[in-house]
Amino acid sequence: MISILLFTFEIVAPIFFLILIGSALQRTSLVNDTFVRQSSNFVFNVSLPALIFVKLSNVSIEETFDEKLIITSMIFAFIIFLISWGVSTFLTKTPEDQGSFIQGSFRSNFAIVGLAIILGMFGEESLGKAALLLAFIMPLYNVLAVIALTVPFHKESNIKFNKMIKDILTNPLIVAAIVSIFFSIFEIKIWSPIEKTMNYLGIIALPLALVGIGATLKMDRIIKASTLAFTSSFLKIVLFPAVAVFVGLAVGFSGTDFGIFFVLFATPTAIASFVMAEAMHCNSKLAGDIIAISTVLSIFTITIGLVVLKYFGHI
Repeated sequence: MISILLFTFEIVAPIFFLILIGSALQRTSLVNDTFVRQSSNFVFNVSLPALIFVKLSNVSIEETFDEKLIITSMIFAFIIFLISWGVSTFLTKTPEDQGSFIQGSFRSNFAIVGLAIILGMFGEESLGKAALLLAFIMPLYNVLAVIALTVPFHKESNIKFNKMIKDILTNPLIVAAIVSIFFSIFEIKIWSPIEKTMNYLGIIALPLALVGIGATLKMDRIIKASTLAFTSSFLKIVLFPAVAVFVGLAVGFSGTDFGIFFVLFATPTAIASFVMAEAMHCNSKLAGDIIAISTVLSIFTITIGLVVLKYFGHI
């Protein structure tokens, strides 16, 4: 048990050390808001798409496409979205709070923290399957987030579905996944210098993104956070991952599939939830508090979850 704990901690700890480094650099002014904004844009638009493209274009889609993993993940994501909504109706008093609470409870930072953990835990060969799952789960997250942030205001008629679809289809990560699937299916070889260049871009994606996450965290948020923020964080990093374990057992997941499924729902709340809450006039402070709490505390919850799964031989 001790050896499993140490092994898992060695996988998870560097990820959160990078986040802490980002926080420390921000406090010393070596990293400022301009750097975070520009590096985040670079990661989202260039580096992370390059990583997804390289990993997916070089694998067999027939082997990587896991129908059970994708469908189960999407159904469970929708279920926890509904549960989050149900809980929010009892705990929140304003539409601004409700939207941020719901989004903070279900939306995972799988693209950055999740991929980093999967890479460390299962190796590069697992990234193709995780990236393909991301291509399906990210559009669902975006749609559900828009619903959560608009419907409580009774603005259903104001939801611009055409714009939503356009934003999803032009998302760099989705575009990278679609193009890479085309390359994989038709076995199109990438010119070696181009492939190496994209590999270099991909290598810096996760470390740079994790440092950026750390630089956006305000540790004093945790001390001053409301009960709503702690409750939403509890749902996100404790309750839903625990339920995900039982769902994984029920559908027969094992090995890498079980690990990917657990990590998808165990990772902290996505940074994008703050941006969307602010843009759609919801409680962005609550959204930021949830991100801070779930990110800091998930180092323990993710480690415990992975240790338990590994100890009982499920991953």
